[in-house]
Amino acid sequence: MATKRLMVLDTASLYFRAFYGVPSSIMAPDGTQINAVRGLLDFISRLVEDHQPTDLIAAWDDDWRPDFRVAAIPTYKAHRVVETPDTDGSDDGEDVPDELGHQVQLIIEVLELIGIARLGAPGYEADDVIGSLVAQSDYPVLVVTGDRDLFQLVDDSRPVRVLYTAAKGVGNAEVIDDSAIRERYGVGAHQYADYALLRGDTSDGLPGVRGIGEKTASAMISEFGDIDSLVAAVQAGNSGVKAGAQRNLIAGLDYIERARDVVRVAPDITLKPVESVLPTKAAYPVQLNEFATRWGLTSAIDRLERAFKWQVR
Repeated sequence: MATKRLMVLDTASLYFRAFYGVPSSIMAPDGTQINAVRGLLDFISRLVEDHQPTDLIAAWDDDWRPDFRVAAIPTYKAHRVVETPDTDGSDDGEDVPDELGHQVQLIIEVLELIGIARLGAPGYEADDVIGSLVAQSDYPVLVVTGDRDLFQLVDDSRPVRVLYTAAKGVGNAEVIDDSAIRERYGVGAHQYADYALLRGDTSDGLPGVRGIGEKTASAMISEFGDIDSLVAAVQAGNSGVKAGAQRNLIAGLDYIERARDVVRVAPDITLKPVESVLPTKAAYPVQLNEFATRWGLTSAIDRLERAFKWQVR
């Protein structure tokens, strides 16, 4: 029996990439824009062809901005929030282009028709689902994402690797292992979350510790090993950290404590069981044919059929 090789898709990362990277002129017969659906299907076909996973899961954001992260750091993803006063006065909707919003529902539908497992968890992001899948597995995992936050999951011993799509796209994505993280950031994969906590990430609304940039964060984590050892040494007054950086760390202690569970992905979600084995035939072949015809996706489904080595659709 072949060794289980799980590929986990950071699905939103991929369909956003498809939406902005595939021409918006890709339309269904009725004129509806479908470039994100088409792009995601083509990405999946390419990924399966290139990496030959035995299992495939599309991780999903059941909650793209979880309450526990917002409670800790109110600025977390705040710049992506759109007001929704026409419903209940809340402001917890994600700012998604109209041309993409309707395509997300089509993506949900086509994944089900194909038979690709889609897995989310109430109150958590896809990153947390991925982190828990990785923590709870004992077999090789390849995480496909354009989000460097997931570098914290890399573990050469199992192995767990990240296929990083942000720089060169899906077809030429870089496989990130521990040595790649050390080369880029000067820290090991197991230290990446602490490094990111200090550095911050403006794209997620995380300011980091004021006055601590990438180089300083890297040097500190590399020297002290982890954030707890760094903080303990600074508080004890024998860290050897330069006075300015030491003052910044002391001033940022509250942020450091609050940001821990924001930066680190959850490893212990109770996940619902799903059938992750790569489907050998469509789950709903008649409906998939109808879907492909209605939305002008016949060629994309044909490519996926070849990638999955289906004999009959």
